[in-house]
Amino acid sequence: MLTYNFEERKNCPLYEFLYQKMKEDILQGNLKANERLPSKRSLARHLEISVITVENAYAQLMMEGYIYSKEKSGYYVSELALQLPAEPGKKDVPLQEEETISTEYFLDLKNNSVPTENFPFTVWSRLMRRVLADREIRLLERVPPQGALELRKAISDHLYQFRGMNVEPGRIIVGAGTEYLYGLLIQLLGREEIYGVENPGYRKISQVYRCQGVTCEYIPMDFQGLSVKALRDSKVTVLHISPGHHFPTGIVMPIKRRQELLCWAKERGGRYIIEDDYDSELRFQGRPIQTLQSIDEEEKVIYINTFSKTMTPSIRISYIVLPRHLMERYQAKLSFYACTVPSFEQYTLARFIREGYFEQHINRMRNYYRTLRDEMVQAIEDSRLRGRMLIQEQNSGLHFLLQVKTRKSDDEIRLCAQRQGIRLDCLSQYYEGTGREYEHCLVINYSGVDRKRIQEGIRRLERIFQDEE
Repeated sequence: MLTYNFEERKNCPLYEFLYQKMKEDILQGNLKANERLPSKRSLARHLEISVITVENAYAQLMMEGYIYSKEKSGYYVSELALQLPAEPGKKDVPLQEEETISTEYFLDLKNNSVPTENFPFTVWSRLMRRVLADREIRLLERVPPQGALELRKAISDHLYQFRGMNVEPGRIIVGAGTEYLYGLLIQLLGREEIYGVENPGYRKISQVYRCQGVTCEYIPMDFQGLSVKALRDSKVTVLHISPGHHFPTGIVMPIKRRQELLCWAKERGGRYIIEDDYDSELRFQGRPIQTLQSIDEEEKVIYINTFSKTMTPSIRISYIVLPRHLMERYQAKLSFYACTVPSFEQYTLARFIREGYFEQHINRMRNYYRTLRDEMVQAIEDSRLRGRMLIQEQNSGLHFLLQVKTRKSDDEIRLCAQRQGIRLDCLSQYYEGTGREYEHCLVINYSGVDRKRIQEGIRRLERIFQDEE
């Protein structure tokens, strides 16, 4: 008679647990093909469960073809094409869930997430209630593939007012994160193209391109940004750059270099520049840098930006602006894709932008990050590190560079920092190759730093190099 330990079922319903255990016995060959099963009443009596529970388990097994019934005879095990060998003692090992940060650090200078306490929860929740009340059942309607028109109009107005870009809503595509949009661009431009990325640069960009199966070339940087000479010596046809504020070097590309890149793009058909403007709103001095897209007269620039950096990563709303001819290609080739952002979030963000809350939030975050950066810089300048370190590129974005005079290798610096409870990256980690000019330079991401820990954190940073004093 079949015997199972029902204490193992935890929150699983009785009939489902019985069904699962019997299915395992059938697949592993413990119950042989055409073997007669106990009657419902006798099995229920043996297991001390209800007949209904056994009946439901048998019904599910029969529906899926694991057992069959004979009139006035009972239930039998079906003959299967494949059976799993029995492995006594083997148990399924549950997949380990990934943690955001596996180790608790005293000072995390690598994590560039937006602090949750600065998110405008009160305003956002109020707008969500208004959207729910105003749109009601229309929220269940499917939005256009490019995204809700209301949000695209709000983005269009924002780009005109704050970035000087004259962009119609019809040229904007909204998507759930930049990684999704990178993949969309690959399908739009073609996998046979050769994609160029900055070196050093944000590693995830090249990882996405390679995972999408396209050829990716690393183009070196100089003190003005991506090297045009190296670009011309390459076979790149699609160039991905961040001219407004390069990560991780912090370089702002001057107008002459931008014009040279536009000249390269227009020299041959099929060449395009993807302008990644991911943290353009967080510039601390002067006006935001003019976009490459706004000076492009040949429709060679594809503009991409995200709200993850300015709002919160969990929002997962990004967008691209396509040249007109590429938008026509998108509509003919890729408009069958459904929009990947829920309509509820799109309409809420649209109101957040249109009613001026986004501008207020940006100004508030800019002031917050400027204060946080100043406190970090001041703590370094007041420490014993002052004569050993040079601070670079600190006027925009949420990170700056710290050039260190040391005999330690970058790996040793990171290991020593970890022992002090500090998590950080070195610039050389973002370089593909062996560029010695990028050694001994720390990338300080300060956006998620607890202000109360800055002073002690810098003291711990001092200890990494105290043996060289």
